[in-house]
Amino acid sequence: MRLTPAAVAAERDRLRDRAPVVVPLLNDTRAALGELFDTDVGAVSDEAYRREVDTVFADGDRAVNVAALAGLLRELDVEGDYPGFVVDELLGRRLAATVAGGQPLALLAEATFHVADTRTHGGPDEPAGVDDLDAALAAGFQTRLPGWSWRETPSPFAVEPTEPTGRGRDE
Repeated sequence: MRLTPAAVAAERDRLRDRAPVVVPLLNDTRAALGELFDTDVGAVSDEAYRREVDTVFADGDRAVNVAALAGLLRELDVEGDYPGFVVDELLGRRLAATVAGGQPLALLAEATFHVADTRTHGGPDEPAGVDDLDAALAAGFQTRLPGWSWRETPSPFAVEPTEPTGRGRDE
């Protein structure tokens, strides 16, 4: 695998083009989680997904990592599939976390990856990692996109900064 700016841009385009597959899985995953946690979660449109792909790829450091992980998953196949189960799960979790952003969203995306992964299965002629790619994209983007009520309001745990005391470095 060779990653260049052109290769990263091509990966962005491939992920944007996966909207017809990823967005239904993303919304199905949101619905399942909403039911599990007794909350309504907003659906995501294909266009919102594509805009968010563009946002992720606008951050070059994140983009190169997303491109690498997505490329690995797209090509990953292991004879008999099961022996490769650990590596495609590992790559899928990392891709979901990288797409979602920093903590705590990264951890939530990793956990959500497993939910999404149970809701998709690749075709018989596809490499084993393709369904993990779709699950990772669904988990990562559903985590970072609006729609969860708990993300729409400020955290009750935010602590206001204190005034300098005049001691230590502030003297």
